[in-house]
Amino acid sequence: MSADRIVLLDRALLPRFGLLCLGIWLNAADTLVTATIMPSVAREIGGHQYFGWSVAAYLIGSIVAGACSGKFSQGLGLRRATAFAGVVYAIGCAMSALAPDFVTFVAGRLVQGLGAGAVVALCYVAITALFPESLWPRVYGAVAGVWGGATLLGPMLGGLFAAAGFWRGAFWAFVIQGVVFVVAVLAMLPGEKREAGRTRIPSRQLLLLVVGVGLIGAAGVVASPAVAGACAVLGVVAMAAMLAVNHASPDRLLPRSAADLSTATGLGLLTMFACEAAAIGFTVYGPAFIQARHGASPLVAGYVTGGIAAGWTVCAMLVARLKAKREPLAIRAGALVILLGVALAALAVTRGGLWSTGLSLLAVGCGFGLCWAFLARRTIAGAPVEEQALASSAVPTVQLIGGAAGSAAAGAMANLLGFGHGIDPAAAFVHGPWLFAAFAPLALVGCLAAWRLARA
Repeated sequence: MSADRIVLLDRALLPRFGLLCLGIWLNAADTLVTATIMPSVAREIGGHQYFGWSVAAYLIGSIVAGACSGKFSQGLGLRRATAFAGVVYAIGCAMSALAPDFVTFVAGRLVQGLGAGAVVALCYVAITALFPESLWPRVYGAVAGVWGGATLLGPMLGGLFAAAGFWRGAFWAFVIQGVVFVVAVLAMLPGEKREAGRTRIPSRQLLLLVVGVGLIGAAGVVASPAVAGACAVLGVVAMAAMLAVNHASPDRLLPRSAADLSTATGLGLLTMFACEAAAIGFTVYGPAFIQARHGASPLVAGYVTGGIAAGWTVCAMLVARLKAKREPLAIRAGALVILLGVALAALAVTRGGLWSTGLSLLAVGCGFGLCWAFLARRTIAGAPVEEQALASSAVPTVQLIGGAAGSAAAGAMANLLGFGHGIDPAAAFVHGPWLFAAFAPLALVGCLAAWRLARA
């Protein structure tokens, strides 16, 4: 072990490792930083009614970019593709930093997601090009630590810029990091010939997914209740159609059994989607409610909300060596803790104190940390051998889909409850619980699916 560590920290390999960590950091810290500064953004350029889109647009971009990154790499070569993704990310950050209104800000978030999604996917591909095979497991494990580091540093970075009254500076900081990343990619990644690959982009599924999330989000910004209801229903129909098209298409975004709840793969993916969609609203609206109700600084609000990520990271580390026979218990316990955490946090965020809010959000994250790795293992193992690679990529993809759909739905629900023009403390106390509790049934669906998966 010590020999591997010395090799990994070798003078020739250390800059390469730093490059990978920077690429992962750009994506890992982005959501936490943005969630922390969003109340400051809305106070300056408006857009409370589009709050959910700040996350949904970013996640949609990440999904599309992740699905296209393989084809992109084949066409341009790994170095050019990764550098181009970094440029796109930096441009998106600059768009948000310069945004005069919230629509431009959301457009910047979409471009950021496109760049960041491709950067992360290509960084994992780059591991095989930059390091000897004997070091791959150690590199993967070390890079995973970047996500934990982002949990600590992301809210602090966003909180410091917001407290200074310069939220735009957070995005300028990421522009600079993006430029550094591009320069490092061009200097360190080896050049390679383009490949005439046969990878095809699942364009129909991606289109239906974007339309579905867009319609769900649109339900919150139209004036007519009837039109809003129609948008929500059509959004759900579009996402169901995506699953149907995916099942029949030779170019799949998800495994063929993604919608088959008689399989471990279908149950696992449903659990992941439902739990992520149920919990993402706390990331989107948690900082705004905490600042409005308690007069907390952006830094404090960011760290309280960051309890979700912290709980996830810590519990995932604690159960990493759990014996196989205990996996069903971890899956059930994790899903149940998520359900209870969502229900408790719906009250704590809107009516409780800072300590109860932080503990309830920490519980939500602990639930994810308890079960996620084992959910992923059973989801992948339940797929046919020829689809296990696709099932592996489907795990983060479905998490992003759940986050995008949940963010858009949370924005629609917030506008329906009267939070489209800001968070009033009195209204937050009266109507706020419904904003988050409305998604508890999704957590229940995830819990039931997890229970059945653990029994399989």
